[in-house]
Amino acid sequence: MKLIAYTLLLFSNLCWCQNWQSTSLFNNGGGQRFDDVFFLDENTGWAANGFFAAVYKTTDGGETWQTQLTESDLGGAFYFRNIEFLDDQNGFLGTLNNLLLKTTDGGNTWLPVDNITPNPNAVCGLSALNAQTIFGCGAFFQPAFIIKSIDAGQTWTYTNMSDLATALVEIKFIDETTGYAGGQNAGGACLLKTTDGGNTWIEVYNSGIPGEYVWKIQILDNPNVVFGAVSSVAPHLGKLIKSFDAGNSWQSFDAPETNIQALGFISETKGWMGGHTTGFYETNDGGQTWTNTGIGNNLNRIIVLNTGLAYGCGTSVYKYSDTSLSIVDDEIKGKNVLDVTLKDNPVKSSLEFSVTFDSADNLVIEIYDLSGKFIQQLSRDIVNSKQIKSYSFNVDHLASGSYFLNFHSNTGRQSFKFIKQ
Repeated sequence: MKLIAYTLLLFSNLCWCQNWQSTSLFNNGGGQRFDDVFFLDENTGWAANGFFAAVYKTTDGGETWQTQLTESDLGGAFYFRNIEFLDDQNGFLGTLNNLLLKTTDGGNTWLPVDNITPNPNAVCGLSALNAQTIFGCGAFFQPAFIIKSIDAGQTWTYTNMSDLATALVEIKFIDETTGYAGGQNAGGACLLKTTDGGNTWIEVYNSGIPGEYVWKIQILDNPNVVFGAVSSVAPHLGKLIKSFDAGNSWQSFDAPETNIQALGFISETKGWMGGHTTGFYETNDGGQTWTNTGIGNNLNRIIVLNTGLAYGCGTSVYKYSDTSLSIVDDEIKGKNVLDVTLKDNPVKSSLEFSVTFDSADNLVIEIYDLSGKFIQQLSRDIVNSKQIKSYSFNVDHLASGSYFLNFHSNTGRQSFKFIKQ
């Protein structure tokens, strides 16, 4: 009898153990990903696919999904970056293509937001505070700005943030006065803070490594506890940064990969990170050590609803819970990269290469030395259609040696080593 009781207890514990699983929403197209996922409650949520530009909705916690919007509905090529809802009817969808969209019927129909001056060239981050107030920011490829509406999108203010940042990726508000915005400036990955609703901002963190970004921000139920994911450049690892005093001081720990992006903690010590080349890495000691869960790929967002329920997105939409999902995990691993061909390597005076674009894109081209030190930005290019594009840059000013040629596009970041003779 004791053996039977022990076996039943063990089985019960196994059944109720939280773990990450893929939902039924897969992206099997070359490792492309869902850039964002947002849940109002444990059942109702939306996911935005980036490269394939589609919005999906679930009302049963990810068991099933319905398509609500595709780029063909908009009559063009788009990259959907993020999605956020004020309530079950009103929501916003940010793109990287000069277009912010709004729904007032739960995502069934979407219309352009055309009352922001100047019109944002891309919206990379959204933060809904309540049924009336929402903030947005952009863009990873410049310029840096913040938008705000306090009437559910009827009117907007636009703030140029170029004095403090060259690019902004993420924005999170605690209440109507206190919020954070993450991105980069000439000094490195930067985190900005406001205590007056966005009227004024100060820098509270800088990584000191040009080229890095603060890519994601999370604020725990205790508003003094703030986490950030720092995406870096080769050969550096990304970082987990955390503050226990509302941003006055920071701790920093190496992250599991260079292009770290997704971040989600359910306590001050237990959480996950991941990025363009990884799935969920778990820590139980606040980021001092990490364990690969072997689940997921190409992560960009983790949203925590409570200590036992979270969602994430990458090449699939994932769920962290103590229940089993009735789906078969058949997602395709791997990440999408640009097809880049260097004409010559080593290089004498002219650095020449071609890039194959599968769709319209935004591209930042930079040079770093082998230690990861930023040398220069070669180009900030807007690509309007699918094409093969050739580039040529004079590099006579570079000393002889090896360098990294870094490409940052809508779908990710990658580096190629070249030699300057």
